[in-house]
Amino acid sequence: MGFARTCSVALVGVEGVVVEVQADLEPGVAAFTLVGLPDKSLSESRDRVRAAVVNSGAEWPQKKLTVGLSPASVPKGGSGFDLAVAAAVLSAAERIDPRAIADLVLIGELGLDGRVRPVRGVLPAVLAAADAGYSQVVVPEQTAGEASLVPGVSVLGVRTLGQLIAVLTDEPVPDEEAAEEGRPDAMLSGLLVPGAGIGTGLAAGPAEGPELADVAGQQRARLALEVAAAGGHHLLLSGPPGAGKTMLAERLPGLLPPLTRQESLEVTAVHSVAGILPPGEPLVRSAPYCAPHHSATMQSLVGGGNGLPRPGAVSLAHRGVLFLDEAPEFSGKVLDALRQPLESGHVVIARAAGVVRLPARFLLAIAANPCPCGRHTLYGAGCECPASVVRRYQARLSGPLLDRVDLRVEVEPVTRADLLGQGGRGDTTATVAARVREARERAAARLADTPWRVNSEIPGHELRTRHLAAPGALAAAERDVERGLLTARGLDRVLRVAWTVADLDGRDRPGSEDIALALELRTGVARGVPVGAGSHA
Repeated sequence: MGFARTCSVALVGVEGVVVEVQADLEPGVAAFTLVGLPDKSLSESRDRVRAAVVNSGAEWPQKKLTVGLSPASVPKGGSGFDLAVAAAVLSAAERIDPRAIADLVLIGELGLDGRVRPVRGVLPAVLAAADAGYSQVVVPEQTAGEASLVPGVSVLGVRTLGQLIAVLTDEPVPDEEAAEEGRPDAMLSGLLVPGAGIGTGLAAGPAEGPELADVAGQQRARLALEVAAAGGHHLLLSGPPGAGKTMLAERLPGLLPPLTRQESLEVTAVHSVAGILPPGEPLVRSAPYCAPHHSATMQSLVGGGNGLPRPGAVSLAHRGVLFLDEAPEFSGKVLDALRQPLESGHVVIARAAGVVRLPARFLLAIAANPCPCGRHTLYGAGCECPASVVRRYQARLSGPLLDRVDLRVEVEPVTRADLLGQGGRGDTTATVAARVREARERAAARLADTPWRVNSEIPGHELRTRHLAAPGALAAAERDVERGLLTARGLDRVLRVAWTVADLDGRDRPGSEDIALALELRTGVARGVPVGAGSHA
């Protein structure tokens, strides 16, 4: 009788659970039993592992074989357990020393010929292994760079099961044929979800992305874009078709600063699980950008799918921008599903297979037309939409959702002078991004001893007790609260925007002018603040 154990990782959403893979050999009729709550793809590993072991030159044990996955109460799925199962079986058959794999975490799928194929979710799996105290992992060669992002973990990348056996038994490592240069590696297909497309949810860097200076005119909207990027504030752009709403929103990711190391790991983990991480780029360094079509379902937006839920658009936009173009065309239930992640920065999805918590701290940008034909706000444009139709169309963006949007800007049609460049070009993306970075550094320095890093994350109680505006600066906002124009949540959001405006101008705390601009950007009611006031414009 032989017994051996090693470890692998089961993913639940974007969090991992270390699973002990145990193999037990007993005399009896040759059989292979896999227990421990495996799904269909994991149950099929019995045939994959047997063929891979034989085709790697090792002998398959002709005994009663039982492989257990512990803890048995955790659902396990996917093909990433193949490598650990094969190592445990070979160790129980005394082909490998059981002590050599006892403290290893092995992740990878096996082909019938013994090749080790890459799987999705390697980064969160290795993070879970590191948190559990493991310091050595074995992964497919193609994902070794992704696994190496975790500090303090020794990573071994293998191309075949034969290589792994040779390393563990101190035998000469066989040479394996590498992929032909210039030819796509078919093994990388396991990293991508069919239909997702490479790079979905990823934004180009400022040097490659759309240029803000290409937007003609729209000074107020450009100011709102800068404030949104500096403080992480949600943004609504409303106006007629062709005014530049989509152009503005597409340039928002280029204004955001590069992700910190921790943020990059969070974003990379989500994209790895979702299967949209570009091969050869193991770490996402720029803010992601996700713009789902207005026909998107609730499951595609907040997460879902068969079995345990998978990340949706709100998680793919984590630490980046979620842009909803033609927002009133989205389903009302889909839009209202955003209310929880907008407040909490995460989404909790409960299904029969389990409950999953996914990160979803994103900057929401919404673009909307004023009516179905889009000409309602244009003088003499011939809008024929009845008033009741206009009201119903605008009501598709519910009050509770809009109350969570800090900045609301009317995007006016571009004038002939602006379109022909007679008014001069606005600031470039690099110029505005530099001001945004400086403002974020001021906010981070002020919030250094707190769990928050940008103004949009500060709770209202902190704003009213520790981070106070200048004396008398809140008079206009207090009058709006008394008139019912602002809710309590709205007042807190006005204070956050005012702090961002003050950070852009380099002031220690917001004054009455900053509060007035924040009120104008939220309510759309002019407060007599010129667009050119302050360096932020």
